[in-house]
Amino acid sequence: ISASAQQYVEHDAVRCEAVPKEEMKPQMDLQKKLVAEGWKVRQVKNFNGCYEVYGFDASGKRTEAFFNPKTFEKIGEVKQPE
Repeated sequence: ISASAQQYVEHDAVRCEAVPKEEMKPQMDLQKKLVAEGWKVRQVKNFNGCYEVYGFDASGKRTEAFFNPKTFEKIGEVKQPE
């Protein structure tokens, strides 16, 4: 497991730097990228300037993760109850 996989965040504390709308990549592109990596994506939405993704990661673990809308860099994820 990479260090970024352990990067848990408080949901309401998540903030992404403001990205001009024309520089934001489409949410569908993020969804396609994640599906290609083995994720099962249930929903992608905007939250505090980030893309918030609900679904299951490549290992099948339920996840709620946040991504930069310009770079698709993973910002962090909310720790799910065991």
